[in-house]
Formats: sequence, structure tokens, C-alpha cells
Amino acid sequence: GYLDYYVNRCQFNSTELKDIEYIYSVYYNKLEIYRFSSSLGKFVGYTEYGVKQANYFNKDTAYVSSLNAQKERYCQHNIGIDYSNA
Repeated sequence: GYLDYYVNRCQFNSTELKDIEYIYSVYYNKLEIYRFSSSLGKFVGYTEYGVKQANYFNKDTAYVSSLNAQKERYCQHNIGIDYSNA
């Protein structure tokens, strides 16, 4: 069978919002197809299909804005918890 999966992750080197990157990646059979990066503020495709999907999603400004908001809502919140527990 085929396997597709989605990964939400936060890359950071401090709890400051400017030092945090939220990344949402879509994989198919272990190959990253496309990703959203809060640092770029848009989707980027890595395959022919992924480029088409990235172009499609980048036109949906509401969706892109909601993913940009994840940096603060999801990442900064959880990173603060991680730092306080360390």
C-alpha cells in the first residue's frame, strides 16, 4: 500500500517569536511532496505534483494566514512549556 502523512513541527533556538519557525510538511511514500514554512510565509513544492499543490494553496490567503498564526499559537506556547520543564 501507499502511505501519506503530515508533520507539524517547530524549529527554534529560543522562546522569542522571531527565533521560531513553524513547518507543516506533507509526505507520500517517505518523499516530501510540499511544505509550508512560516519563515517564507508560503508553501513550497518538491515534486511536480507538490509544486501544483503549493501554487493552489498559496492562492488561499486565509489558509496561509491561519498557518502563519500557528507559529505563535502552537509553537511559542509549546516551546514555553518545554523550556519551563527543562
